[in-house]
Amino acid sequence: MTGGLIVVFGIIAMIMIHEGGHFLAAKATGMKVTEFFFGFGPKLWSIRRGETEYGVKAFPLGGYVRIVGMNPYEEVAPEDLGRTYREQKFSAKAIVVLAGVASHFIVAFLLFYTVASILGVSVSTTTVASVQATLADGTPSPAAAAGILPGDRIAAIGGVETETWSEAVEVIVEHPGDAVVVVVVRGEQTLEIPVTLAAVDDEEGGERGFLGVRAASTKERSDPIAGIGEAGAAVGKATVASAEGLWRMVSGFGGLVEAVITGDAEGIEDRRPASPIGLVRIGAQTEHLGIAFTLELLALVNVFVGLFNIVPIYPLDGGHFAVALYEKVRGRPADVRKLAPIVAVVVAFLVLLGVLAIYLDIANPFTLR
Repeated sequence: MTGGLIVVFGIIAMIMIHEGGHFLAAKATGMKVTEFFFGFGPKLWSIRRGETEYGVKAFPLGGYVRIVGMNPYEEVAPEDLGRTYREQKFSAKAIVVLAGVASHFIVAFLLFYTVASILGVSVSTTTVASVQATLADGTPSPAAAAGILPGDRIAAIGGVETETWSEAVEVIVEHPGDAVVVVVVRGEQTLEIPVTLAAVDDEEGGERGFLGVRAASTKERSDPIAGIGEAGAAVGKATVASAEGLWRMVSGFGGLVEAVITGDAEGIEDRRPASPIGLVRIGAQTEHLGIAFTLELLALVNVFVGLFNIVPIYPLDGGHFAVALYEKVRGRPADVRKLAPIVAVVVAFLVLLGVLAIYLDIANPFTLR
């Protein structure tokens, strides 16, 4: 359950850091911030410090910072004139709305850096950590039947040298039911062991080879300088993957609704989003992979949320930036009230998507194999 708890606190921290970015940017540019809350709905607890009220509300579905004049329908008190969002120049508005977005990528970078240079990345080796005794039907596994032992290093399979564990797995899965020679190094001896690989069902309805060993792993840590480059590259890859996932989520939304209505399990799995409930469950299910994996999961979530928020659709942060840019280019205030239909559609989409994600994570939870 430790992995799940880390994800819970990680998501809460992500929300508060995002809102903290808006808060600090607004304060730095002279805007008045009256509220900084985690959650929505009825107030559970609050405290006032200066002109800002900090607190927690009943429904932990996000957080918000109330900056005077950011709501186009808000009436501004005379004493607040000059400190409202709507009166600021473009650069100040851009800093405020993009600070929250930037926080996600900064946090993701720090998490990836922590994994790369402090915790280390777990890398599977070709050394056997353990041997599976039997298959599902009770017969000895190929490795157990052939006499492969923990501590053996697999040097080759079927005439193919295996310098990495991924190379060994690739050879094994391609030979279901085949007789191969596994070359292992045991102490100072090199042994050639005949093995008949098992044939097991794969996820695509076919068969794959199976040996029945678990690889030993080692931690690889980058030096502090190299870790910067690796963390940056990881953020870049996560951004590309998140963009692809975001497009699939939006373009496949209609198909997801149809799959839920018709009970199409395959259609649901191809398109389903994950709510915080699902993310916590994934964290709990994968805690055996170590805290580094959980931190990488949180980094990926941060990148996705940051990328989603920068989409230039009101009322997302990217939408606020687009309005500020429009005002800068046109030289006059935008009538944000005209965007009300777009806001209604976006909010309806987010609410329905969230409800579907929560429903699926409760009724048909993720199960990682």
